[in-house]
Amino acid sequence: MTSVLSRYRELVAAGELRPDPEQAAAAARLDALQQELETPPPSPGLFGKLFGAKPAPPPRGVYMWGGVGRGKSMLMDLFHDNLALPAKRRAHFHEFMLDVHARLREERKKESGDPIIPVAAAIAAETRVLCFDEMVVNNSADAMIMSRLFTALMVEGGVTVVTTSNRAPQDLYKNGLNREHFLPFIELIGSKLDVLTLNGPTDYRLERMRGVGTWHVPVGPQSTAKVRDAFFRLTDYPPEDSEHVPSCDLDVGGGRKLHVPKSLKGVGVFSFKKLCSEARGAADYLAIARNFHTVIVVAIPRLGPELRNETARFITFIDALYEHKVKLIATADAEPAELYDWGGKGDDEGRFMFDRTVSRLIEMQSQDYLALGHGED
Repeated sequence: MTSVLSRYRELVAAGELRPDPEQAAAAARLDALQQELETPPPSPGLFGKLFGAKPAPPPRGVYMWGGVGRGKSMLMDLFHDNLALPAKRRAHFHEFMLDVHARLREERKKESGDPIIPVAAAIAAETRVLCFDEMVVNNSADAMIMSRLFTALMVEGGVTVVTTSNRAPQDLYKNGLNREHFLPFIELIGSKLDVLTLNGPTDYRLERMRGVGTWHVPVGPQSTAKVRDAFFRLTDYPPEDSEHVPSCDLDVGGGRKLHVPKSLKGVGVFSFKKLCSEARGAADYLAIARNFHTVIVVAIPRLGPELRNETARFITFIDALYEHKVKLIATADAEPAELYDWGGKGDDEGRFMFDRTVSRLIEMQSQDYLALGHGED
């Protein structure tokens, strides 16, 4: 293990990162937090033990927010990977909240009072540090419990939180239903986390996508090679170790899982067949859109009346990605405008339905769309 700041300086010196005062300040703050967490707390002493001295409060956490591609996740990964502490957890925020809701369902079966308290206690017993990627709140179920949950975690449970977000704290769940119940959580952020802004001049994610392209035709080895290159650029994973790219089983609700063969740093890889030829619905696609900032889909065929079910699922899938501003990289048998093969069979309704999808697919290739943050309105 090494320190966050020394590792960050190595990346700048190697030319992998450009000098950025806001990044450097964030790296220094995370470095100080790393040292604080790795230093054993002082002993309460004999009198402290006799009189039941309270344990020292946990170190203040960090909330990093700013535009897409500014290095927030990179800095959090440097912190998490170099933190010499076994009781730590890094998760996409939506993934964490799915876990919380699953635990709450089990706790409610016991009918033993407020389920949030025992769930928070169980999480606090498992970890001292929670690292969240992309904190975004877009549903009332999460918003209604977050204040009580994180008060129990950070105040009673002694958990330190480090998180990234595309939004300033005061803009979380903006205009959301019953937002007044969420406001104490924003106050909790201010009292327990240092808020750092990262809006430097370099959009690293957008730079990595330049020259790669997002829509590759036709399906074949050349297109596959291009999306493969895009995956390794976006994740910083060494191509020579491609056989060991992590996978995951995504919780899509109702006790169901969707296997994602390649899943790393918010980038997921799927086949069209897995996404649209199997029986899937909006809940599956929303889970994908919430968990991944970039989705790579391979082997999209020509669609139309002959593939009516697959076409309907593809439309729903693209709607979910578009609404959550997910980046799409794909290999396909045709450009978006030619993807729907109506065959002159009088399928005007099908063509009309697909026209919106074509428009969205074209917009999703634009620089303006690619510069948007995940989940950004």
